[in-house]
Formats: sequence, C-alpha cells, structure tokens
Amino acid sequence: MKHSLLRYGTLVPLLLLASFVAKAQQNYPSKLDYALDILKMAYVDTVNEKQLTDEALKAMIKQLDPHSVYIAPEEMREMNEPLVGKFDGIGVQFNIHNDTIMVTQPIPGGPSDKLGIRAGDRIVKIDGVNVAGVKITNNDVFKKLRGTKGTEVKVSIYRRSVTDLIDYTIVRDQIPLFSMDAAYMVTPTVGYIKISRFADSTPEEFRTGLAKLKKAGATSLILDLQGNGGGYLNRAVELADEFLSPGKKIVYTRGRTMQSEDFNSSAVGQWEKGKLAILIDESSASASEIVSGAVQDWDRGLIVGRRSFGKGLVQRPFNLPDGSMIRITVAHYYTPSGRCIQKPYELGDDEDYEMDITNRFKHGELFYADSIHFSDTTKYYTGHKRIVRGGGGIMPDLFVPLDTSRNSNFYSDLLRKGVFNDFSLTYVDNNRNSLRQNFHDINAFNAEFRVEGKVYDDFLQAAYKAGVKEDNAGLKTSETMIKLQLKALIARNLWDTEAYFIVINDLNQALSKAIEAFRDNSFEKLKIGTDK
Repeated sequence: MKHSLLRYGTLVPLLLLASFVAKAQQNYPSKLDYALDILKMAYVDTVNEKQLTDEALKAMIKQLDPHSVYIAPEEMREMNEPLVGKFDGIGVQFNIHNDTIMVTQPIPGGPSDKLGIRAGDRIVKIDGVNVAGVKITNNDVFKKLRGTKGTEVKVSIYRRSVTDLIDYTIVRDQIPLFSMDAAYMVTPTVGYIKISRFADSTPEEFRTGLAKLKKAGATSLILDLQGNGGGYLNRAVELADEFLSPGKKIVYTRGRTMQSEDFNSSAVGQWEKGKLAILIDESSASASEIVSGAVQDWDRGLIVGRRSFGKGLVQRPFNLPDGSMIRITVAHYYTPSGRCIQKPYELGDDEDYEMDITNRFKHGELFYADSIHFSDTTKYYTGHKRIVRGGGGIMPDLFVPLDTSRNSNFYSDLLRKGVFNDFSLTYVDNNRNSLRQNFHDINAFNAEFRVEGKVYDDFLQAAYKAGVKEDNAGLKTSETMIKLQLKALIARNLWDTEAYFIVINDLNQALSKAIEAFRDNSFEKLKIGTDK
C-alpha cells in the first residue's frame, strides 16, 4: 500500500507536467521560453530565471561572429562612457598609491579644478568616511565620487604643505572624456595628433588640435592611430571627411536585412591639401581602418606601420526590456575601392580569432612584410591604380617592423609589478615643486631632464624591493627603454598625457619613418597627396 501511494504521489505531478507540456507546445512562441518555464516548474531546486536567461543569451550570441555580444545592464554605463565621451563626477584623474587616493591631475575647468584641488592632493575622507588605508579599489572610488550632475559630495584632502585636512564640498558636474591624447609639433613644420578611440567628441577634438598645429606652422600632419581599437562609425566618417575633397566615397555598408548605406565626404575639410601620414599597427581596428582605408584608397595620405587588425563588421545595439543590450553584427563595411578588410573567422570560434595577433608574431608577420598574406586574393585599385588587398586589415604603404631589440624579462617584470607607475608617482610627489621650478614646460623637461645618477639608482632599488630579480644582462638590454618610460611617466604626472607622448615618441619608429617620408620622395614615388 505504501509503495502504491508513493507511486500515485509521483504520478499526479507528472500528469500535471505532461498536461502543461502539451499545452505549452501549442502556445509558446519560442523553444527557449518553453524550456525556461519547464525548468521553473519542474527543476528540483529554485532556479534563477535572470541568470539562466543571461547565460542562454551569451551562449547563443557566442555562436555568431567574434564581435556580436550580450551586455548586462550593470555593464552598460561602463562600456558606453568612453565612447559617449562624458560622465558626471568631480573631475579628477587619480591613482591609488600606497593605499591612498592621490589626485594626479584635476581636469581643467572641472569642479575640482575650480575649487583649487591640486595634483598630489590625497583624498582621505569621502562624505566623512575614511578611505585611506582601507584597501579601496578603483571601482569603489568611482561609486563614491561619481553621481548625478548637481549633487554634492564632501571630501577631506591631505596636502603636504598644510597641517590640517582641507574640506571641500564639490558639486558634481558633467566631465569630458577626451579621445585625443596629444597634439603637438614634432618638427618645426610637422604636426602630430594622437587619437586613442573614436568617441562622440573626437572630430571636434581633432579640429581643435589641428587648429593649434596650423597656428604653430604645420605644413605636414601625422595622425597616430596605433592601438586605436575603433568606436563610432559616423565619427570615423566625419574625421576622414577632414582630409578628402567633397563628393568622395569614404565607406559603404552592406547587410542581409539592414538598409545599405553609403557615406561620402561633404563639407570642405580642414586638411585637404597638406601632406598627411597615418600611423597604424596590429591593434588599429574598425573606425581606425575606415579612416586609413579611405585615405589610402584615394591616395590622399601615406599609411605607415604594420597591418591593421582587420575588423570590417558593423555592430548595432538593440535594447532589451531589462536594460541589457545585444550588440550584433548587421553588415560588412567596405572601403571606397570595394575591399572588405574583415579578417577570416570561424563561427563560434572566438579563441582562434583572439589568437590572431599572437599567430602573426609567431609567423613573422610583425617583422617581415613579405610574410603577410591576405585571404582575399582579389586586386583592388586606388585612385592612382595602386594595388591594395582586402580580407585582413589595411596593409601600410610603408612597413615598419616591430622592434623587440630592447625587450627583456627584466623589463617585463618591471611592468608586471607596477614599478614604473609607483616610482614615478612617488618621485613627482616628493619633488614636484623643484621640478616645476627647474623645468618651466614639457619641452624644457624633455630636452634637459635625465634619468640617471640617484634617480636611476633609487628606481632600481625600488624595483628589487618590489620583487624584481636582479638581471644585469636584461638591465643592459632594456636600459634605454627603462629610462625613457620612467621619464615619460614622470612627465605625465607633472603635466598630462600629451607630455607622456612627447617623451615616449622618441622611440616611435613609425613616427620617425613618417617624418623621413615627408623629407624624401616617398609621396612623389607613390603618387600620394591628391585624392583622385
């Protein structure tokens, strides 16, 4: 009898489940919804519906191309901020140094700058709560200092020259995020602009930087897109428009269901006549390749460096009801000559795709131009009938091999253990006033400051204390790079990111190659300079 009751006790729920299944099969719009409700009703433990749905979406989209992605609601703001180009906060750049929030630079014109907060100040309290010596993280700082425009946050600051803490009440405001890292003259006639990503503000930042360079006497321009992973397609089009005369095709897109679009140059650009060189490398992707491809196809400028990443896919965001998003590929984009620069990929095989740069290194493609092979063997032609290839990024007109001669395990260990950053922050903090007195601007600093003597000895002692093993051979190999990297970071902590590039670009071989090309007959030889 007992067994019979157990049998019937099990049978009744099963019959109910079978009835549900029969009806569900007729009424559910998708198998995914159907399966989820079965799990909710019948699974042995309580299921987290949100988590299951998120994981199902991730797995589903992973079977598509490497650039389609599911973005959870909590990740949305973090991913969008660099491209939107602004956020609400107090307006400081900071570093967590010795478990303390150190202001490395107030953002000019921001709320902190207006109140007199300085580089080197330590934030020790936020809204009356101690934040020094408590293992605070960068994310913790963001959560405490960012907030809605117009709201207040109280901070207590330690400043070396002042005995007591200084209290500030800061009204949060909209803070710009800049995509242009540098705009300065590298020679009396050659201007240089470094753009790190294509954000909403990029074209306007570029025009501002270009105006400064033209005023300083620039007749030739170098646009550095090395390491620029892309951003907004429309902003890439707008930037390319600055170099091309009106009516020139910049890029076009073609997809299965999405409406095809052609993007052409329109207004008169700010740099249609002067000589132009664009620097790219294996990390230059997407929007960077749109600009480089258009300039190359119209023979408007010289492309210098190494083969670019090869991302020719257009993503479009689709918002989901819970605030999450799927960003999926809807089209391929093509350069004016007709090339799609997307490199090959296998559906669902992200790992092989992500290993591409490593494989290029192993196969010698970063060192020898003749080791580079394109998947698309079709010949495409520039305006002056030069042959270009598709199916694997933009091949530069002038190839610059990767320089590994100064690399060593010793140098890598210094980077891994954060010795450069920690020492440069400490050094500037201890010597800020004297450095400012001795070097009135970055040009004087770059010309006169040397990492040698006590500065260099102290740096090495700090490295060994941090756990870097002594390695005389590695030190000798990397000495030039070590000194330059340290000098560049000291400059950045004294001034800004532009100061860093003014120093570190001494070893930028692509930059040197471009400057050389302005002086020799490279432009004439390749018939580059006019956008026919």
